[in-house]
Amino acid sequence: MNTLELKKNFHILIDSIDNENLLISFYDLIKKRSSTKEGQLWCRLTKAEQEELLMALEESDNPENLISHDEMVTKHKKWL
Repeated sequence: MNTLELKKNFHILIDSIDNENLLISFYDLIKKRSSTKEGQLWCRLTKAEQEELLMALEESDNPENLISHDEMVTKHKKWL
């Protein structure tokens, strides 16, 4: 899907929503995301937080460290 199609589909989606709270949530999310510069969040992390994230990314490449979606849902059901 190209940019023009994405914009068209996004407008269609927005036009189909009658829930004002949901529209406000979408608006706030898009507004915040569009005003945030690339890499801004990364720069706000401490060195230790950055290293921890990089380690988690590396560990996620190993299939032995992954669990199925169903297992994750069961494990964290009380928060979902």
